[in-house]
Amino acid sequence: MQFHSPKVNPFVNEPVRSYLPRSPERIELERELTRIKSECIEIPVIIDGKEIRTGNTSNCVMPHNHQHVLGIYHKAGRSEAALAIDSSLKAKKKWESLPWSSRVAIFLKAAELAAGPWRAKLNAATMLSQSKTFKQAEIDAACELVDFMRFNAYCLSNLYADQPISGLSAWNKTDYRPLEGFVFAVAPFNFTAIGSNLAAAPAICGNTVLLKPASTAVYSAYVVYKLYEAAGLPAGVINFLPGDASEISDVILGHEYMSGVHFTGSTKTFQHIWKAVGNQLENYRTFPRLVGETGGKNFVIAHTSADVKAVAHGLAEGAFEYQGQKCSAASRAYLPKGLWPEIQTALFEELSKIKIGNVEDFDNFMGAVIDEKSFNNIKRCIEAAAASDEAQVIAGGGCSKDKGFFVEPTVILTTNPHFITMEEEIFGPVLTVYLYEDEAFEDALALCDTTSKYGLTGSVFATDPYAIQLANQALTHSAGNFYINVRPTGAVVGQQPFGGSRLSGTNDKAGSMLNLLRWMSPRSIKENLV
Repeated sequence: MQFHSPKVNPFVNEPVRSYLPRSPERIELERELTRIKSECIEIPVIIDGKEIRTGNTSNCVMPHNHQHVLGIYHKAGRSEAALAIDSSLKAKKKWESLPWSSRVAIFLKAAELAAGPWRAKLNAATMLSQSKTFKQAEIDAACELVDFMRFNAYCLSNLYADQPISGLSAWNKTDYRPLEGFVFAVAPFNFTAIGSNLAAAPAICGNTVLLKPASTAVYSAYVVYKLYEAAGLPAGVINFLPGDASEISDVILGHEYMSGVHFTGSTKTFQHIWKAVGNQLENYRTFPRLVGETGGKNFVIAHTSADVKAVAHGLAEGAFEYQGQKCSAASRAYLPKGLWPEIQTALFEELSKIKIGNVEDFDNFMGAVIDEKSFNNIKRCIEAAAASDEAQVIAGGGCSKDKGFFVEPTVILTTNPHFITMEEEIFGPVLTVYLYEDEAFEDALALCDTTSKYGLTGSVFATDPYAIQLANQALTHSAGNFYINVRPTGAVVGQQPFGGSRLSGTNDKAGSMLNLLRWMSPRSIKENLV
């Protein structure tokens, strides 16, 4: 029995480490990189804490050296999905009745492990399996992963403390129940922290979860699962189901106790999930919560008053960090003709400093794109621009998959604001620029707003406060995360809650209290005192 209501420490973001040459963290990370590369591990399906080897396997490879196999993972099928559902429902009875402080303690311990002894392991796994540089891995697999766990714990304590007022004759309470059933978490390849939080956010609220990691990020997802295990997460609270979505999704989505989907990935896939749920609403015990963060066609728009170097720097970092494989990456730019010569010069200077290659070389700014399918799609878009009378490739454009799936940072200049690369999500290091007449800023804003079906992130660059306010108003629904004089990437937990609307998702803001509320079903209680 719990006779206390503990406080969780106020949230503070995990400091980002620098990894300078010969620093202790650099030495530890390099050792871990060597260790991981020296072995090929076997990754099982994990249900109720038990390892299952199905024999239906696939490889975990390094995108920057696709002949190097880091591990072999077993794929879950329909029978494993059904078994995982039974395990989740069985585990839920104990998990949801556990005092909330005991649940929180597990994730706070996981955060401490991730910030300390597991840091190099998480970063190295992310670098090698997802081709992230040390800087991008540190921001993601260490700092953001830790931040999500600590911030969720802090928010949860505040939520539980938020209670209604009571009159003199009655005592009113709010009971923040978990959902009645299990949650299906579907993770992307590009952020280890997001994959972690898709499972951890519902779980810390008392839900049990079926986690399906992206097939191209099973290795790092497995490391995160083992982190939970080391922190004391009970068996069955999170079941680990690598494999093909087509094999397991219909079993999971069709179950009567499926109470929520926590998703990050493509718009098309989330639409498929939504349709599947909608087509069988009468089968569920409750209306499922569908929480999704999906695609983006993120913009940068500059006013004639903009600082040229700030624009160029924002474009380079916003479009080409992590090979443009961030859902927030800058992909289309609207720039005034009068500033373009200066912006182009400054941008090309930024591009000249970018090094591409093996992420184990700490001087490289970019690694490889995730797999051959992605490589081919990016290459197709670049070739379409090169062959068109409406566009030209003015920087980069080179693609090679001989050893790794490498694509140069590419800039396309188009005369058509509706050219394919201005509208289609590419998810690679490709930026398309459209030039507008200097005096037509308002028209450019309208064009930016109406061009895309997405609404995730965007930036405006200007020093004129009236221009900034004009953009802020005109682009209200164009971006769930709006940036002023900075690139449209790099949201930080607790500082910029992340998510977009339109076809970019349900905008439930990961890294905020709003997201946690989606995994609860409040109950109002009135007790009459007289």
